[in-house]
Amino acid sequence: MSKAINGRGARSNASGRYEADRREAYDDGWTDQDEAAAPLRTTLSPERARTIIAKNTSPDIGFDRSINPYKGCEHGCIYCYARPSHAWMGLSPGLDFESRIFFKPDAARLLEQELSKPRYVCRRIHIGGNTDPYQPVERETASTRSILEVMQRFNHPFSIITKSVLVARDADILGDMGRKGLASAFVSITTLDRKLARAMEPRASTPAKRLEAISRLADAGCPVGVGFAPVIPGLNDHELEAVLEAAQKAGATSAMYVTLRLPLEIKDLFREWLADARPERAARVMSLIRQTRGGKDYDPDWSQRMKGTGPVAELIAARFKAAVKRYGLDGPRHALDMTQFRVPGDARPQLDLFDLAS
Repeated sequence: MSKAINGRGARSNASGRYEADRREAYDDGWTDQDEAAAPLRTTLSPERARTIIAKNTSPDIGFDRSINPYKGCEHGCIYCYARPSHAWMGLSPGLDFESRIFFKPDAARLLEQELSKPRYVCRRIHIGGNTDPYQPVERETASTRSILEVMQRFNHPFSIITKSVLVARDADILGDMGRKGLASAFVSITTLDRKLARAMEPRASTPAKRLEAISRLADAGCPVGVGFAPVIPGLNDHELEAVLEAAQKAGATSAMYVTLRLPLEIKDLFREWLADARPERAARVMSLIRQTRGGKDYDPDWSQRMKGTGPVAELIAARFKAAVKRYGLDGPRHALDMTQFRVPGDARPQLDLFDLAS
């Protein structure tokens, strides 16, 4: 059985599904057990993108356009639904996903170009719909910060989701935009148990720090919600009410949840992690997960993939509904104002200069 690497979530680094050859680490018995394993270093690589705004048509996703400053995520959350995307680059959804990170150095310029197009129609942009915009490398690149600065200049409405206290660094922008009805934030809290969070989300902020992020954003004037996502039956579902209560006390005004999804490579990565990190619960947890997915590890049907089906999923939904009502988290979501969007007068000359330089 593969074992944990300090600060990493995945236990293995099997090749992605598009690779012709399968590659996995194998212990042939010659490794000196007393020899310390070399640490797995994070590598950060630039990606030369042509566009920055991604669009989707999924009917069960509450936004149709998004920006993801990074591919891969150093937080290492074992359940992350974005892991399979690394296979598109010939990399592993396992350890590669959390150690080989890509960023867009021209993110701000690309965003200015797209927002300045004559036919651009303003609609909410969600930041961080795939990987976390405030993962540790953001301290180095400030890519997300540069995107928010463009949003602020253009008065463009946006929402953002993270599980990092680093978001509070940008409370000046989020607070200003939030007070104008142009921004809202969600902070994801999956557990209040430090040990479970450390095992499941090894490089994300601690639960206490995420509550601090909610408080600081709320104090700055940005509407903040809490995401109890994913709900993992038999592992963290018993904390649903406690997480929502703690978030409400910190300043959250809304809440959402998503039941664990295990598409593609994630199902094997999660099972491997579960057998190593929580072996006494592994069989029970997988049984309960299948009970929310019609007896399978995962059902991709868009009409139910976010919440699941069956008695277990229905109980989670009923508990969530009661809890948000109890803690006042069931009010209407803050509608973002599309009417304030303006292309700054100095944007077009700057873009023309960039075009000439290229």
